[in-house]
Amino acid sequence: MPAKVRKATIWAFALYLVWTAATWLLEGRIHTLLRPEAGGDRLAYVVIANLVIGTVGALLVLRFTLSSGGATREYTGFGRRSPSMSWIVVGVALYFAQGAPSTNPMVILNAYAQVFAVSVAEVLVCWALMGGVLKGAFGRFRWVSTAGAMMVASVTFGIYHIAHSPPFNTIGMVVLLTVVGLLTGAFFFASRDIYATIAFHNFSGVYGVVQALAAADKLGGFAAPQVPLLATAIVSLLILVAADMLIIRRPHLPQASTLQ
Repeated sequence: MPAKVRKATIWAFALYLVWTAATWLLEGRIHTLLRPEAGGDRLAYVVIANLVIGTVGALLVLRFTLSSGGATREYTGFGRRSPSMSWIVVGVALYFAQGAPSTNPMVILNAYAQVFAVSVAEVLVCWALMGGVLKGAFGRFRWVSTAGAMMVASVTFGIYHIAHSPPFNTIGMVVLLTVVGLLTGAFFFASRDIYATIAFHNFSGVYGVVQALAAADKLGGFAAPQVPLLATAIVSLLILVAADMLIIRRPHLPQASTLQ
């Protein structure tokens, strides 16, 4: 493995460990997501673990790995000039293909906003960073490197949930989410589009949220705009776009390379 790829891999795993530890400290350790009244703890978890570390931190590490030649923009999903809307439609289709617990646009929008910040961090850390770097680390054979990177990224995504509140920290859920991760990984490496992958991956979370609300007969509470959730999602998107433009898409970053 080339030294620059080895160094990029070390940085990627280091960021992953910091992100996972922050998730455990701010969420799993004190069961933040199981305490609806814990508004302050929930905000700290979203801001610190997902916006600061999982989004800005991941993009800073990506900038380092790209500038050092340890990965390329194409591998990390940032090669496109603009998101491909045709790929994003696949995420919508997946939600309805699974049975669509609700077809109310406001319910879907609120649920989408609720999980958006976390999905951004998950895709950036597990697939853009880990997957993008490991694709180069696994060698030049396209299918072997893609399969290896997709597998490791998906396993790290599953293991990351051990840092969460129950039931996500159970072995069965970790295995299930690893399988879900393989689906996201396949989408990521096929589309090579970070924004479309986030949109696609987020719809998996939306299905889970809406299904849980339906089972608890609480869909009515999401039938009206949930301003805090929508605001958090908008802020997360703005941070992602701003950090992308200021950190990733600055000049002199390699867009394609054989990673010698």
